[in-house]
Amino acid sequence: MKQTLLAKLLPTAQQAQALSETMKAFNEACNSISETAFEQRTVNKIKLQKLIYREIRQKYGLSAQLTIRAISKVAEAYKRDINVKPSFRNDGAIVYDQRILSWKGIDRVSILTMKGRELISVKFGVYQEEKLKRVRGQADLIVKDGVFYLGVVVDVPEPPVNDVKEWLGVDLGVINIAVDSDGQVWSGNRLNGMRSRHARFRAKLQSIGSKSAHRLLKKRSRGEKSFAKDVNHCISKLLVAKAKDTCRGVALEDLKGIRSRITVKKAQRRTQHSWSFNQLRSFIEYKAKLSGVPVRFVNPRDTSRTCLFCGCAAKENRHGESFKCVVCGFVGFADHVAAVNIGRVAVNQPYVSGIFLNHSVLPQGQAHGFIRG
Repeated sequence: MKQTLLAKLLPTAQQAQALSETMKAFNEACNSISETAFEQRTVNKIKLQKLIYREIRQKYGLSAQLTIRAISKVAEAYKRDINVKPSFRNDGAIVYDQRILSWKGIDRVSILTMKGRELISVKFGVYQEEKLKRVRGQADLIVKDGVFYLGVVVDVPEPPVNDVKEWLGVDLGVINIAVDSDGQVWSGNRLNGMRSRHARFRAKLQSIGSKSAHRLLKKRSRGEKSFAKDVNHCISKLLVAKAKDTCRGVALEDLKGIRSRITVKKAQRRTQHSWSFNQLRSFIEYKAKLSGVPVRFVNPRDTSRTCLFCGCAAKENRHGESFKCVVCGFVGFADHVAAVNIGRVAVNQPYVSGIFLNHSVLPQGQAHGFIRG
């Protein structure tokens, strides 16, 4: 399994200037290559190299391998949509391979710039240190707020997938980011509140329209994305750890295309379209692979409308966050009901009576334990 780790570079002032000049020349070269690729309507790297290699080297002063990497970057970007000419920022990433970047131990890296090779110190945490001891492949040089980082690709061995008979069902949502079949809830109140505040502040900045306002807009946008990403990392880590500790797999809803299938009021569109369920899903998937936990995706249809007790599936069973069966009167928390049903669908179990439930889904007055029809 390939995994990308971020390692912070600690260049001197002169080294930082050399890195900046290299990034600028590299991306200017990419824009020039992009013009040729768009005119010739080709994404073939070999053809592009024959057309423009010498010109790019002479015009921008790039080394042979940096020129090859620039051609490759343009070709990969152009493949996404051949009807759109890709453009690149001056601080766009540079992809370094082992010919132009080498590690000197684990805390220093030799990297090629416009001024020759530079030996730069690297800073990372305990998590990155353990992973960086493995075989390292290509690395992306990126810059964020004036700080340089290396996105290092490492080979991570995948343990064998555990053979499981039970599944931890997980219901994903907007109000509650995730609810599992054990009844644990990860509320989205804090995240949604932060997004609402950012939206109001963003509207103010957009109405001002100054350069400083636009700079602040970008900064706030990065902060919002980072916060949401951190929340999803924490939730996925806990879910996978729980499944591994209890020898279960993780069952998720297959929500592909859900935004095109549902309609919401105008006031709810921003919240709906900022829902980062796909990011959470991808985090769960890769963390599960690293832990040997199987992941299964199920059809979410009627999972929050099907009674856990009698199996009745009806639209009338769902009342906002509450669930009440119109046939047997079973009462519960709708998201938890959905999570339990998702876990059952993963093992192809029918909806039968006699299931073990906890307090959050028991009908009023029932004791904790088995409910029998």
